[in-house]
Amino acid sequence: MKIALAGNPNCGKSSIFNILTKSRQHIGNWPGVTVEKKEGILKHKNKEYSIIDLPGTYSLGAYSEDEIVARDYIIKDKPDVVINVIDAANLERNLYLTAQLLELGVNVVLALNMMDNAKSKGISINSDELSKRLGIPVVETVATKKDGIDKLIEKAINISGNSSKHFNINDKLMKKVDILKRELEVNSENLDYSSEWIALKLLENDSYIRGYIKEKGYDNIIKNTDELIDEYIESEGLDPEMAIVDDRYNYISNITKGILKKPKNSVKTVSDKIDAVVTNKFLGIPIFAIIMYILYDITFKIGGAVQEWVAELIGDAGGFIVEKLQGLGVPDFLTGFVGDGIFAGVGAVLSFLPLIMVMYFLMGLLEDSGYMARAAYIMDRIMRALGLHGKTFVSMIIGFGCNVPGIMSTRTLESKKDRMIAILINPFVSCGARLPIYLVFIDAFFQTHASLILVSLYALGIIIALLCGKLLSKTLFKGDTSYFVMELPSYRVPSIKNVLTLTWEKGGAFVKKAGVIIFPAVVVIWLLSVLPFGVEQYGENSILGMVGNFIAPIYALAGFATWQASVALFSGIIAKETVVATLGMLYVGVSEGAEITSAIAAHFTPLSAMSYMVMTLLFTPCLAALGAIKRETNSIKWTVFAAVGTFIVALIVSTIVYQVGLILGFK
Repeated sequence: MKIALAGNPNCGKSSIFNILTKSRQHIGNWPGVTVEKKEGILKHKNKEYSIIDLPGTYSLGAYSEDEIVARDYIIKDKPDVVINVIDAANLERNLYLTAQLLELGVNVVLALNMMDNAKSKGISINSDELSKRLGIPVVETVATKKDGIDKLIEKAINISGNSSKHFNINDKLMKKVDILKRELEVNSENLDYSSEWIALKLLENDSYIRGYIKEKGYDNIIKNTDELIDEYIESEGLDPEMAIVDDRYNYISNITKGILKKPKNSVKTVSDKIDAVVTNKFLGIPIFAIIMYILYDITFKIGGAVQEWVAELIGDAGGFIVEKLQGLGVPDFLTGFVGDGIFAGVGAVLSFLPLIMVMYFLMGLLEDSGYMARAAYIMDRIMRALGLHGKTFVSMIIGFGCNVPGIMSTRTLESKKDRMIAILINPFVSCGARLPIYLVFIDAFFQTHASLILVSLYALGIIIALLCGKLLSKTLFKGDTSYFVMELPSYRVPSIKNVLTLTWEKGGAFVKKAGVIIFPAVVVIWLLSVLPFGVEQYGENSILGMVGNFIAPIYALAGFATWQASVALFSGIIAKETVVATLGMLYVGVSEGAEITSAIAAHFTPLSAMSYMVMTLLFTPCLAALGAIKRETNSIKWTVFAAVGTFIVALIVSTIVYQVGLILGFK
């Protein structure tokens, strides 16, 4: 039995998914797209049920890939039941998706989630009467407390029969739906969707369905649709698309009449009181900066202590294995590969796993509490002043974890201008993969000001991104910026389980990346460092040394014109973590932790170290991010532009940092 979860963003759908599936989850992508797919197994009374967490969406339109993915799964894969999770405090708006699900004729169970939040706002809902009027089961739930979950499971599992389709539109429109339906039924065997639903979507001027019908070669149906739309506009003075939206909301209004009660005067909630401070136009940004400083300070204090222990453990393990291999008479060539390649390279990256996980845990707490949505809101004023859309900062926040999903999230921007700018500036946002690079240099030179340096780097990335966005909006992408509308979810106590699950997933992805991407890269770099045979390993006469010496002069003005630093920097195009692995190998094949720090301190100065961190912050993005840019822009030209443009910006800014530092007397 397949059970799908559908709902608006911030309705608590993912919390219910985590409760139902526990740790029995798999995360991948939907076929043919890069939208994240979550599926898991519910074990109930010795039976297993497949649970699919559909992308959060406000409707089943064609305005985003998320919406198309959600509706295609429901229509084509035909789940046995759809649990429609809705925010009880925003019943009318959430029921719009419910109305569209009922139009599809699927079995629906309604989860009135976050009932505790609704009651705190003085909102009451007669769920039994709502169930009768909708003709579907309705269950009150509070996912964070697991209230109502068992009842929800029983209702979903025991639902029987197929729900009848509810087309809640006026008679005049329904007649036009019937006309198109009859035309479509002639070719129904070639269609993936029901004729009636396609007819409705054509009248809604759904771009995806219109394209689908054109691909099938039914141009006559498109022509007849346009004529029917013109007829309706002429007789009613209203576009059918807007008339259908109005009819759905009229249906929702009639459904909720008498069963939804709200206080005459809105109740000032705890969220409202907190927002009065944290979203204040004067206090909002300083508070955001302080919160981020505290986050990185805690990351260093907790993660740093564990990191030292892990680095020592990896170093001891590497030394032990190399010693055993030497005792077995294994050639120096292979023992060097194990010690200098695997443990000094990949091990150097893995030693930073504790810091990465602490950072993701703290970011998860902020996200789950509802604060990160406020961060995007308070930045909107600055974004608009720079000619950028407010949602651009949402994609930048996502980019703090990884630039790939940050770039993918730009799909929510309707304007091509806004979307292109958001894609091209996202690589300037410092992702989690760059963190190990900063940590090595901070540990070597800036321990007393670690948090300040780290926050400054993240802030610099944001500033450069915004300035480049302003430049792009005035040159290559001129035009008006569309308005920014977003929902601010109520503050809530973060679910530790959800946050730990997120941290585990991100940590697992980091380890997987070390094995799948960084290890092969380290192997290649190590081989280049020992070839041709007979040269000094990690020497200037190796292939790697010759390549490094060729590109090193480019960075002379930036203060780090050594071949080792240059090679490490370029290895970051494979994956940013590879920079640390490469530095660990090239500087005398050192091991982990303190030895890398000592080697860095010997080959850099505080000023050149700062310049190098700025370079890695802004440098050409990794191959995964470049691949995401290619997919989202569908253009080699813009992908090359992003790769070259970020390199030029990085070189200019790091050179300015170094040269100005010299003028001011820094070493």
